[in-house]
Amino acid sequence: MEGHRHPLISVIDPNTLAALGLKQLLQTLVPVIEIDVYGSFSEFTANHPEQYVHYFASMNIVLENRDFFLGYRHKTIVITMSKDMTQLPEFHSVCVNVPEHELVRSLLMLMQHAHGNGNHLPPMPRNQEQPVLSNREAEVMALIVKGYINKEIADMLHIGLATVITHRKNIMEKLGVKSVSALTIYAVMHGFVDINQI
Repeated sequence: MEGHRHPLISVIDPNTLAALGLKQLLQTLVPVIEIDVYGSFSEFTANHPEQYVHYFASMNIVLENRDFFLGYRHKTIVITMSKDMTQLPEFHSVCVNVPEHELVRSLLMLMQHAHGNGNHLPPMPRNQEQPVLSNREAEVMALIVKGYINKEIADMLHIGLATVITHRKNIMEKLGVKSVSALTIYAVMHGFVDINQI
């Protein structure tokens, strides 16, 4: 395992669809990480759990293996279906039973706080550092991420609706993103929008 240059994260959840969805979001959030998905605790522990910088584990897995996870409390993030963490108050958690923008915001908050405002994360790959958006595109992106619709953006920036739609299309193409969630992650991670504004 010495050959790894990227930090590793594990997702331990018997719900394969949920685990793969979380993996996809996390890879969009921090492209420099590698993520392994496990369907059971035994599968996870058979694969050198010490190599991972974080464990995203379903609440049931953590409850059933509490002693193990208490020993790695600083690494463990409990995947929950409700915001009620009375059963596991000593752990960080992320509720996945919320609208997509709320989940993205929660993950961004976790990443910022867990890594001292991202200071301990590896640098972004070179091709993601270059500012590829024009100033106007950056303005439009910030407003999209803050939840404004095309008509509101057009009115706020005193431009035509068709122009907003064109900017939106160009932004998505330039950044290679296909959803507002991915756009939100990009905007926050690159400092275009403060996390408290979304």
